This record gives sequence, structure tokens and C-alpha cells, in this order.
Amino acid sequence: MAVAPNQRKLIGSPATVTHPIQHREFKILVKPERFLKQHSYRDFWKIAHRTAKELGAKLSKPNDFGKVQVREVLFYDTPHFRLYNNGFILRTRTPIKRGTPEYRYEMVLKFRHPDKELAAAVDVRPLLPSVYTIKFKEELLPAREKLGSHRSVFSHNCELDSPNLVLLQRFEIISQVFPALRGLGANPKAIMAVVNGLVIDEELVQLGELDFSGKMTAKSNVAIWRNHATRQPMTGEFAFQLRFERPEVVPKKAWALAETFYHEIQLKAEDWIQQGTTKTALVYGLGKTAIRNKE
Repeated sequence: MAVAPNQRKLIGSPATVTHPIQHREFKILVKPERFLKQHSYRDFWKIAHRTAKELGAKLSKPNDFGKVQVREVLFYDTPHFRLYNNGFILRTRTPIKRGTPEYRYEMVLKFRHPDKELAAAVDVRPLLPSVYTIKFKEELLPAREKLGSHRSVFSHNCELDSPNLVLLQRFEIISQVFPALRGLGANPKAIMAVVNGLVIDEELVQLGELDFSGKMTAKSNVAIWRNHATRQPMTGEFAFQLRFERPEVVPKKAWALAETFYHEIQLKAEDWIQQGTTKTALVYGLGKTAIRNKE
């Protein structure tokens, strides 16, 4: 992803605080039409379980296997997508219970870039009295046009718990709350909106815990995204995530085994995999606004 000139200005100096990588998240887009029936998750689990076993890893099956968690996902941006075209993503995710959104929800501002140092230099903290958590992640994606390998992007995230902030307002107000957004070249009077007017229903199913040689574990899941208005499936993702204090403490065998499993599951489940980069990129690409961000 090319770095725009105004982005270079934004990230030219280090953030006030730095955060080590403490998450390594492995992601693969999957075809949502393969998960229309309940037994589909079991079929995919069998592929992942067999792949892990062949490599000397393990994949458990949770007691509530097949239980579907539903969440509403919304992306917000300016009319010309100034955030996303400069590497930023602003998203809310709200649990749905009995068809109704819950009061508590999660808001995330993230800056994502293939250059680790550039991602680390962006201070995503808000100027807002709210509970928030900073996470610096390495996200692994399949290499472009080649299964059985990977490439990395680095994501500097700020997760806020139910902040008292209305996102459908002028950009200048949002940029006052998130100083990292200043300097993007957006019209201060531009009104933030839901990206492509799309309300997404996310159906999340936990697939179980991966155990990499008894040294490192990771929860795995499949998330299917549907257009709320039409109920049509849009995309899906199989993912698992390692968590640690710092990369150096992760046993090398577990680190390598997680990568090998990630490569192998791409090949063993090739018929399940959807072409594309990220779920976010697919959502942004559904409209007519030009996209410069090539994740």
C-alpha cells in the first residue's frame, strides 16, 4: 500500500508512547456460501483438525460448538474515504441479542500498514474520557495470488468500550477526538457516514482452541458477513490469534508450527477460500468511490 504524502507528514515522528507487538493474528477469507448450513462448520472443523494433527498440533472442539453469535458491524468514513485511503479504519461492532442491538458496543480506530515502523509511529489514542485498550498486531494474510504462504500487515488499534461519541457528524469533530486523523486532507465540514450505507450482520462461530505443541494456544473462529438489508452473504473469514507479552518469549517451535498450520490449511481447504484481501477491503470496494488503499 503506497503511503500518501499527507500520511508521511502524519507519521513522520514517533508516537508519544510505543506498544510492542502482542498479537499475531492469522486470517483467511472464506466463501460465505460454503457456510449456509450448520454442518458446514463441522466439515471445515474436520479439515482444520486433521491438518493440525498431521503437523503435531491440536484443535479442540468447544462444548457449544456451532453456537452463532450475531453482531452488527458498521464502518465510518468521509464521502471520499479519506480515512481508509490513508490506512485508517473506524468501525463499530455491537452484539445483537434477540434481534436487538445491545447498549454496550465496541468502537475501534486502527491504522494498518505493511511497514511495521510506520504503523508503530501512529498514536491512535483518543482525546476522550472513555475506557480504551491499545493493541499492536501483526496480521498475516495469504500472499497475493499464491496459497500456502503469507504476507504481513501491522495494525495499531485503539478499542473503546461504548464511548459517548456520535460518529455521524463533521470530520473536524471526529478528528478532534482522534488526533491521528488530523492532516488527512479531508474537508473539515464533510459529514462522516456509514461506508456505502452498508449495515453488516456478522455471524461468529467459535471453532475451538488450537494448541501448538503445548507451548502456545490460539482461539479460532469463522465469521460470516451478510448484508443486513438483503440477507445476502458477502464474505467470510477463518482466523486464529496468538497472544504474548512480546515476540521473543514465544517458543520458536510454536511460532513456526503456527505459520506452518496457516500455510497448510490454505492448501487443504482451497475449495473453501475466497479470493480477496480483507473483509474491510471488500466492503469498501462495493461502492463507486475510488479506493487507493491496496491492502
